[in-house]
Amino acid sequence: MIKTGILNPAVLDLLARVRHTNTLVISDRGFPFWPEIETVDLSVVDDLPTVAQIVAALRPNFVIGRVFAAEEAMTANSPEKLARHLAALEGLPLTYLSHAELKQRVPAAIGLIRTGDTTQYGNLILESA
Repeated sequence: MIKTGILNPAVLDLLARVRHTNTLVISDRGFPFWPEIETVDLSVVDDLPTVAQIVAALRPNFVIGRVFAAEEAMTANSPEKLARHLAALEGLPLTYLSHAELKQRVPAAIGLIRTGDTTQYGNLILESA
């Protein structure tokens, strides 16, 4: 029995398949369904869990080389909400793309973890190192 770290078997299975330079999408609650890639839906209610909470849970066992985020998030959210959202990314190289460009990268991802996050344009793509 697993005692610490990520307990969700679907998330563990997804993470086990990520290799060097592969990507993983962490999405908000409204992100479109992508039938081409595996989706693990962890959403429960609004903001449970958040994208930042999932990133924080992944960081101890997932080597993130860089992160892609939608530039629209910078103006669509309050400074307080944006600060909470980006806090989990501290120390990581962050590249901003338009939301349309970010979505173009989604089909190449190993998988997608959907959250209940209500941060507008709060979706992230994590690239493994």
